[in-house]
Amino acid sequence: MRGNKLKIRLLIGLAIVAFAFFKKCGSQERNEYTNRVQTINMTTDEEIKLGFANRDAMAQQHGGLYPDAGAQARVDMIGEKLVNMSMAKQSDYKFEFHLLADTRAINAFALPGGQIFITHALYSKLDDNQLAGVLGHEIGHVLGRHSAERIAETDFWKTISTGANVGADMGNLVGGYAQNTLLQNGREDELESDDLGVLLMINSGYDPKAMIDVMKILKSAAGPNRVPEFQSTHPDPENRIAKIKEAIAKYKQ
Repeated sequence: MRGNKLKIRLLIGLAIVAFAFFKKCGSQERNEYTNRVQTINMTTDEEIKLGFANRDAMAQQHGGLYPDAGAQARVDMIGEKLVNMSMAKQSDYKFEFHLLADTRAINAFALPGGQIFITHALYSKLDDNQLAGVLGHEIGHVLGRHSAERIAETDFWKTISTGANVGADMGNLVGGYAQNTLLQNGREDELESDDLGVLLMINSGYDPKAMIDVMKILKSAAGPNRVPEFQSTHPDPENRIAKIKEAIAKYKQ
């Protein structure tokens, strides 16, 4: 009797795993901006709605918006130029740029659908070309659909983990593998966004070499206790600089 129950659990677990792979195969599409095949389980409209839904809460986590209309206008001007003079203009995304009041965390990030943020701590260190590099990188995350891809991958591994738990006590093993896979993909996302950012800068008349300066600023800000690359979701700034130089040579041919 016990043996039959184990067989049933195993069959159910295998069915759940098979469903996860079937769903993933049916959710793959080629990204028109990167030419890379991705697993995506939401539409661009759903990405936009998700970004809008989380926009205000994300701003509040960093002290709200920076109360300087002139500084915000500078961010808007450079961000909109990057969009309007590049392939981003033909996308369905609704790009909005937000300068955050946070004066301590040196950071910039993008939500799905085009909501882009930069903290004043980082903004205050940048000239126009460097600011274009940061915003171009974040636009690259949106065009690369990295958040949507991570969501789909996470859903896939959650389903796999459920199947493993039902079929056998392997959930912890699968969960650990999933975390490592997502971490590695995160590094690739950063490099892909750097590449797209270089292209956006060139198309918009900004000096793409300024992205190298941004990497140096980030490295300096991190200090001597910077987390090693293999423990971080971001590639080491030195590795990013090498890839940025390759992208500049590629797009300036």
